[in-house]
Amino acid sequence: MIAFTLYSRSYCHLCDDMLTQLNSYSQQYPFTVDVLDVDADEELLSLYDELVPVLIGRHPGGDAQRICHYHLDEAALRQFFAKV
Repeated sequence: MIAFTLYSRSYCHLCDDMLTQLNSYSQQYPFTVDVLDVDADEELLSLYDELVPVLIGRHPGGDAQRICHYHLDEAALRQFFAKV
């Protein structure tokens, strides 16, 4: 199953929007989403602070890939799903 990680923060409306848009694909594609708050971890904060939300995807047995940040890039997401 595809696994996504959404690097987010609690007061970010863009983060909420991206999660909602991503979840709209759950009827077509099976996946899980792990939402991580960058403000809870210094390393994540240093990596993603000004980029949140950041969506990372991983196919089973594959490497993690950055799909998009700020806004959901639906073309990039569909391309990621097509690699299954």
